[in-house]
Order: sequence, then C-alpha cells, then structure tokens
Amino acid sequence: MDQIQIFAGQRYSFVLNTNQPVANYWIRSEPNIGTQGFVGGVNSAILRYWGAGIADPTTTSSVSNPMLETNLHPLSNPGAPGVPTLGAADVNINLDIQFPFTDLKFKVNGATFIPPTVPVLQQIISGAQTAQDLLPPGSVYVLPPNKVIEISIPGGSIGSPVSSTESFTMLMILMGILIVSIQSIFTE
Repeated sequence: MDQIQIFAGQRYSFVLNTNQPVANYWIRSEPNIGTQGFVGGVNSAILRYWGAGIADPTTTSSVSNPMLETNLHPLSNPGAPGVPTLGAADVNINLDIQFPFTDLKFKVNGATFIPPTVPVLQQIISGAQTAQDLLPPGSVYVLPPNKVIEISIPGGSIGSPVSSTESFTMLMILMGILIVSIQSIFTE
C-alpha cells in the first residue's frame, strides 16, 4: 500500500519496506482541515535513505494502492478468552437502561450519569481522585484484572438496544474500570 488514511482517534502500526533506490522521498500528510497542500514542504517530511544526498526529494504524489480498512485483519487470532456461553463469564454485568418520563433522564441500573466539570479520565490519570469518588453511585463498576467480563444490555425501553436479540462479539482490553455513560440514543 502507498497511502494510509487516519481519522481522529485512530492509530496504525506499519512496516515500511525500504526497497526503493537510494534517494530522498516525501512522506506527506494531507489534513482534512487547516493548511492544505504540500507547497514549500508544508504537511511533508523527508524519508532519506542512507547514502542519499541532502536535498529535497524529487518524487511526486501518486496513490495507486490505498489501504482499505476492510482488508485489515489480525496477524493471529487469539480468540476471546473464556467459555463461549451466556452467563459463563467470571463477572456478569447487566446494564438495565431506563428512560423515565418523570425526569426525562437516562438511568442505568437506577443510576443517572451526571458528568463532572473536569473530564473523569483526566482526573483519574492525575491521581487526584478515583472514578468512584467522582461519579454518582452506580456509575462505576470496578473490574478485576485478568477476568472475563460479560456485559448485557437488554432491549425494550427507549434508549436501549433495538431488541433483546441483538448481540455481538467483542474482545476488549480494559484498564479495570467500566464507567457507564449513556450519551447516544438507540431507537427503533
């Protein structure tokens, strides 16, 4: 491939195969917003092969083989840990989403998420407080390390998944804390 499009929040690791003749080559980044183009070396870096002279590259931009995310796959598939049976995880958490019309606030297991003035992750990383200190009771689930966690979200109420038959497989690596925050609405 000769082009990787990266969106906000994404990160890719890749191996650069340096099999071209010894020379200088442009590595270019075309942002969606801000200064566009490459005139005068803007949005550009030089990849200089060992032995190449100190000079701007003479290569031009040409894309013939862009990366397609749909073609990405893991080098090896370790599979999800645990027994592939509902309810057989080390820790089972049911997130019952409700939207009472009395106060028009989403509740998960009876708790309403109230965002703090300073982002939670920023406060946790600073070491000032724990997530349990920052959020209302019922908003934080402390997860044990090296355990299989099953999270179920039954359907049936406004804001919950479309149906109780929806399911998906997910392999996640967590820091050990699950913060329940309903910030998007899924409706039928």
